[in-house]
Amino acid sequence: MAGKQRGPRRVFFVSLGCPKNTVDSEVMLGELARAGHLLVPDAADADAIVVNTCGFIDAAKEESIDTILEMAEHKTSGKCQTLVVTGCLTQRYPNEVAAEIPEIDHILGSADFNKLAGVLGRQRGGATLADGKEAHHGARTLPIVDVDDTPKALYDHNSPRVLTGNHHSVYLKIAEGCDRPCAFCIIPKLRGPQRSRPIDSIMAEAERLVAGGAKEINLVAQDLTRYGWDIGNAMGGVSSHIATEVPTLARLLRELCTISDLDWIRMHYTYPTAITDELIEVVASEDKVCSYIDVPLQHIDDQVLKRMRRGHSARVTHELIARLRDRIDDVVLRTTFIVGHPGETEESYANLRRFVRDTRFDRVGVFTYSQEPGTVSALLPGRVPIEIADQRQAELLELQRQISRQQLDSMIGTEISVLVDGGSEESEFLLEGRYYGQAPGIDGVVYLTDGEAQIGDLVRAQVTTASDYDLAASLAGQGQG
Repeated sequence: MAGKQRGPRRVFFVSLGCPKNTVDSEVMLGELARAGHLLVPDAADADAIVVNTCGFIDAAKEESIDTILEMAEHKTSGKCQTLVVTGCLTQRYPNEVAAEIPEIDHILGSADFNKLAGVLGRQRGGATLADGKEAHHGARTLPIVDVDDTPKALYDHNSPRVLTGNHHSVYLKIAEGCDRPCAFCIIPKLRGPQRSRPIDSIMAEAERLVAGGAKEINLVAQDLTRYGWDIGNAMGGVSSHIATEVPTLARLLRELCTISDLDWIRMHYTYPTAITDELIEVVASEDKVCSYIDVPLQHIDDQVLKRMRRGHSARVTHELIARLRDRIDDVVLRTTFIVGHPGETEESYANLRRFVRDTRFDRVGVFTYSQEPGTVSALLPGRVPIEIADQRQAELLELQRQISRQQLDSMIGTEISVLVDGGSEESEFLLEGRYYGQAPGIDGVVYLTDGEAQIGDLVRAQVTTASDYDLAASLAGQGQG
């Protein structure tokens, strides 16, 4: 039911999950501001609360549910009259969330952000499930569920955004969804099929972000290296006479490099089998493109890779790493692994541990396998007890800690360019920033001493000390980067 129209709302917004979800939240905030709603920093002052959830793995689902319940308390203890929940969790379990948390007024999905401003402009006038039927749970009226079965929406340069973090380092989503069949992953069901933005749209948004103070643009997508492939398929395939018209990540990077006031372009989530020679050449030759490759490998053992449906072998991975290190000077490699996937034997884990030891990645994240209903992996035999998976995770992280410390120690005495992020939480006398090998929020930082700089400055500094994941560097006598 549509419900009655109402005036502008005072809205408190909670964003959970990954940077891609953060971009969605910022677009939703922009839509709310454009519709005349007022954004407030305290939930106690809001008459409407929005929670943008994550539903990727068990820990994220638990955090989302806990946050929803916490925000629902403001309907009795505060001024809140309307609670809206959106994002991946409600895309995956719309009716279940509606039945379990009737304090929610409206439920939207992962690509329903264009509906939010309209939802907040209506009073709750009854509840429907995803099939459109009115829903009651005993004597309780359930939330209104308005979730598209298959996410299709994609924001563009005309969509307003309200940036929630530093304006000098921003995320830019170039595509949405994923077409890959990875056995352990629920993302294609949460986010829909791959859909890429045109280069012109991305450039228009990037130029606006740079005009607003952005010095670093972090490109994100569910599958960054397949950017543009869906457009090529829609054009009938990449035949020779239309190949120049099909957008690719390499072509996009070259276009972004023409933006004069932009210092760094960073790529996240590059799939190993889609890193082309053309892309490697762009990273190697364009100064603005950070020599930083974030490539989630997930495993190295052939049998585990096959069970994961990753579509490549250990040999392909080894060859890729050799190409990257051979052709990109001082390349920083970041990856993630999953331990405890069904079928991971002691031998296959030993292969992974040996690979991490010998390859000496700069950054490594390790996750224990999360059994997700609706995925192929959830049906596989060969379960690994959680205590064994936890032990393997701890061992790999400790191994990588030692490697990281050794590599950062080797940087002592060198001079690096550092993007200044602002004052340090460690001390009021320190600045904090990052060199090109440190992505915001997921890697270590550089603590800056003996000098002054402004947020967004790119400065030169000499590394003086190192810890397991961070560096300290002196600005004394150094100039702009």
